[in-house]
Amino acid sequence: MGQEQWTRGRRLGIDVGSVRVGVAVCDPDGILASPVATVARDQRTESDETPSDISEILRYVGEYEAVEIVVGLPVNLAGKEGPAAALIRQYADRLAEHATPVPVVLTDERMSTVAAARRLSERGVRGRRQRAVVDQAAAVEILQGWLDARRAGAVRG
Repeated sequence: MGQEQWTRGRRLGIDVGSVRVGVAVCDPDGILASPVATVARDQRTESDETPSDISEILRYVGEYEAVEIVVGLPVNLAGKEGPAAALIRQYADRLAEHATPVPVVLTDERMSTVAAARRLSERGVRGRRQRAVVDQAAAVEILQGWLDARRAGAVRG
């Protein structure tokens, strides 16, 4: 009980920032996450129109035939949710409204951007080049962590 059945298919990983949204995708077997794009965040909140960033994410859902969308939820080091988490929950709810029937799930993204920036620096990607791809790299960290946790849970049974 508690462990959901694994459905084969690609998942999108989403790192929501205040300015940009990083997008990653995994293979259908859920083994490896890869960067896809960095999308400019649409700041309109009250419009009846679908925000352009959500429209672009939905385009990737269709392009990759995604079966699930995994959104990183920022929690502090003590595991508590703060104001940033509330904003991400609102974003995820809005995304879920538009993405139906594809489910949107939240996952702890603690330190994903820090880890992504460190990995990029280790590869010699710094400054403006790093800022351009750190959101994608953070989305990869989020999705890969979620996939690894699912696989570990499935192994334990």
